Amino acid sequence: MQKKHVPYGSDVSAGSYACADCGHTYSNQSKTSLPPCPNYEPSTHSLNGWNILSGRGDAVRDPYPTK
Repeated sequence: MQKKHVPYGSDVSAGSYACADCGHTYSNQSKTSLPPCPNYEPSTHSLNGWNILSGRGDAVRDPYPTK
């Protein structure tokens, strides 16, 4: 089963992602570390991750394989 949410810092494959807290969209090629949302504010961003919109999400060598 594919995850729907990946935390900041995850290795991910190419795809589109939306901030789990504010909805900001982000598209990328494969990344070794998914960045935090550019709108990140500790008071409004409690989920600290991205929802997967397209692509396969976690890369094979994800540093957070169980999250």
